[in-house]
Amino acid sequence: MSEHFLPDGRRGRPPRIDLYQRLDGQIEELWQRLGGLPSPREAGDIWRGIWLEEAHHSTAIEGNTLVLKQVEVLLAEGRAIGDKELREYMEVRGYADAADWVYRQAISPGAWTAGEVLTLAEVRQVHRVAMKPVWDVAPHPDATEHEAPGSFREHDIHPFPGGMTPPSWPLVPAEIDTWVHDVNGLQPRTPFLPEELASLHGRFERVHPFLDGNGRTGRLLLNLVLVRLGYPPAIVYKRQRTAYLRALRRADQGDAGQLGELIARAVLDNLYRFVVPAVAGPARLVPLAALADGRINADALRTAAVRGRLQATRGGDGQWRSTRNWVEDYLVARYRRIQP
Repeated sequence: MSEHFLPDGRRGRPPRIDLYQRLDGQIEELWQRLGGLPSPREAGDIWRGIWLEEAHHSTAIEGNTLVLKQVEVLLAEGRAIGDKELREYMEVRGYADAADWVYRQAISPGAWTAGEVLTLAEVRQVHRVAMKPVWDVAPHPDATEHEAPGSFREHDIHPFPGGMTPPSWPLVPAEIDTWVHDVNGLQPRTPFLPEELASLHGRFERVHPFLDGNGRTGRLLLNLVLVRLGYPPAIVYKRQRTAYLRALRRADQGDAGQLGELIARAVLDNLYRFVVPAVAGPARLVPLAALADGRINADALRTAAVRGRLQATRGGDGQWRSTRNWVEDYLVARYRRIQP
């Protein structure tokens, strides 16, 4: 972990340590109260919301231009609305299929692992599922017959914008074997797990084991590992693209702190969807995202809070919080207002 200096030049504790401790405390509470993450079968709506957002934002980071509504219709109804290229719809379809596989696989791996955090077969499978739909309609123009989805590259990669050059392709199998071995050395609920994950995520992207789809595959594998260790998946939003790429470049230079912080915040955001609704009593102040349900979404709750219609408080972090009791009171009052 990089050293941190306070404004007066004294050495100090990096502020992100407090973030890591908060995440660790929330995960500990999750395990004490629930015994771990609820499965997709137990909490389908929660997982589906994360799945939709991840499929949209992770592909958008790679340049996909579908908007969220187009993604929702594509994944819910199988219809392509709009006039985008077929390749873009297939990118989202493949990513969504892979994310669904990752969530189920992380919790119920069957015969894929013998207790490991991750296997080489899973690495290949994630890439295969994510990339096959788009590959079927728009294969990489330079691909050989041995570089199909799920197979390592047989091309060398040009240097990245920051100057880092991925290893020559004959070295990829050994590099990935070492990487998987190191992933399997991870331990859950350790103080600096987010930075360990960030370092490993950066290493995967530097190896760049596949001819195409390494960014998507790397984020999917990050989430497979997170969920298997008992954490919610992380979503890197498209608005965070610049910060994410900058953090990856810092990780290339040996400082994974920024990327670790980004991952920790992303996990905490999704943790509210799991932990808070399950452990919070009806009178406890919690983030609005934890109070959204099929009757009202988080944006509508925030609008009501801003307008003073929903009793809520805004903390020093800028986040609105309310209680389940206050939301129920607001919904009853709103229902009365719309009655003829």
